Formats: sequence, C-alpha cells, structure tokens
Amino acid sequence: MSPQEFLESVRDRAKEYRKTIVYPDATDERAIRAARRVVDEDIAAVVLVGERQLIAETAVACGTSLDGIGIVDPSRSGKLDDFSATFFELRKHKGISEAEARDVMTDPLFFGAMMVRKGLADGSVAGSLSTTGDVIRAGILCIGLEEGINTVSSFFLMVFPEKVYAFADCAVLPDPDEDQLADIAVTTARNYRKLLREEPRVAMLSFSTRGSAEHPMVDAVREAVRRTRSKNPGLPVDGELQVDAAIVPSVAERKAPDSEVAGRANVLIFPDLNAGNIAYKVAQRMGGAEAIGPLVQGLQKPAFDLSRGCSVEDIVNVTAFNVIMGVE
Repeated sequence: MSPQEFLESVRDRAKEYRKTIVYPDATDERAIRAARRVVDEDIAAVVLVGERQLIAETAVACGTSLDGIGIVDPSRSGKLDDFSATFFELRKHKGISEAEARDVMTDPLFFGAMMVRKGLADGSVAGSLSTTGDVIRAGILCIGLEEGINTVSSFFLMVFPEKVYAFADCAVLPDPDEDQLADIAVTTARNYRKLLREEPRVAMLSFSTRGSAEHPMVDAVREAVRRTRSKNPGLPVDGELQVDAAIVPSVAERKAPDSEVAGRANVLIFPDLNAGNIAYKVAQRMGGAEAIGPLVQGLQKPAFDLSRGCSVEDIVNVTAFNVIMGVE
C-alpha cells in the first residue's frame, strides 16, 4: 500500500464515525482551509475556536466559505461561566483564583480542550500557531490522562510501501524513565492496533540485543520491558533489541531466535528522544518513508499537536487520525 493509499483509507474510515473536532488555531488560514476540506469530504464536523470576527476576516482573505463550519468565540460563549467553574475546581489545589480560571478559559486552546472534556467535541487539533508545550498543557489540564496511564507521549506512523511502523516517542519526552517507557509502549501498541487494524509487536530498542552489551542504559530498557509486560500481560513485547534484530528476520534468527517479536516488530520504542527523533528523520529523509505525526497519546480523548510548518493536507490527515483514535 502506498502512503497515499494508506492516508485515503484512514480518511474513509473516519467518515464512518461522524465525530466533531475543534480547531483552536482557527485564525490561521491553513486551519480554515483544512476545515473546509474536512467538512466537504465528510471526514468530520469542525468547530473553529477563536475570535469570530478575525476568523471571518481570515476566511474572506483566503477565499474560503465558512458555510457548515462551526465557530465558537470563547470570550462571548454562553459556556464560559461553566467552563471557568470547572477549570477552577480542577486547579484550585494549585492556588488558581476564579478570575484566573476565567482568563485561562478565554484562550482558544483551553476552551477547545474543555469542549472535548465536556463531550461537546470528540477531539482537538492545534499547533499550526500554538507551541507543542501549550497544546499538550491544555490537553493535560482540561482533558486529563487516560486511565492507567501517567504519561503523555507521541508517536509517528512511518509509512513504507511494504509496511507501516509506529515510532515512539519521537517528539515529546526527552528522557523517559522505565515507567514512562512502559506507558509509551502500551499506548503506542493500542493505537497501532486501532489505526492499522493489525496486531502490534513491540520492540524496546537499545544498542544491545539480549545481553550483547552491559550498561545502565541497557538495564533501563530491560526494566521497561518487564514493566510493560506487567501493565499489559498479553502484549507481544521484547527487548532489549537492536533495530536490525527487531525488524530483519535473518538477523533475529541469529540474535534472538526464541523471540515472538524479533524480526517482525512493527512498533519501535526508542530509549530517549535523541534516538527517536533522529531515527524517524533518517527513515523519512533517507529511507523515503512518509512520516505521519506526531500523534499525541495518553490523554482520555485525543488532542493532537501539529508542526507549525504543517500544510493544509497535514491538518486534514491528522484530523482523520484524531477521529479514529477517539473511537472507543
């Protein structure tokens, strides 16, 4: 399957679910143009969150109709009082005042995330104007963490003509500990199954395979494997594995012949952000893979972060992934 065929299949699946997605970076013409495409192609309903007049002016400037696209202006919304009260209750233990909570809720990122929390939307897509830190902070504080998971992370789908891999974490956590690596493995595997409809086989990567080297970094990966198995006993996971042992059958036969994962892994968990970020860009720029993401995971409902250099096409595709990852 080519990358384009894969993306088309994801967009087609998203149409089945009739979800509503909020775009908090709604004054960006890319977001407005993407919203038009998403609605016209029936991928999802879209609500633009931001200053209504500025959204309207931007739409006119880029020649895009807003017919059939929702718009919510946080500062003028009838939901502002309720959202502010909820945020105050969530954060009062941190010393926030009611006035401060109301001020936060006028921010489109936080208002949009609260819409998701309250069930007024199914997911959020932002980042074309906002920073990654702000997008994730709004998701954590308003939507909250997935049950049993204490880590917000991300993954990329790396689409090759012959296979699709998940790489994690390549964008969020610089130096995950053993528990965080286990959370990353469990959530990435779950989302791989959801998006690809295939059984995930998880490789926890290292510069060592099955004791070929001894080092505290290797010990951390081994412990992460143990904790992953404890969190999800039925998940096919192995490590520590070098990447060639994880994905090349002939290498796996020599280095880890008894492994149910080695040589057949499709979910690759990197020990830190250095390794993950370098690897996905090498696969993309030198290996010719289509890199889709980062797709944020670990929240109760999906709130995705875009690159600020994203295209309209990127926003449309990420919206489709957001829809599917939000399906129970």
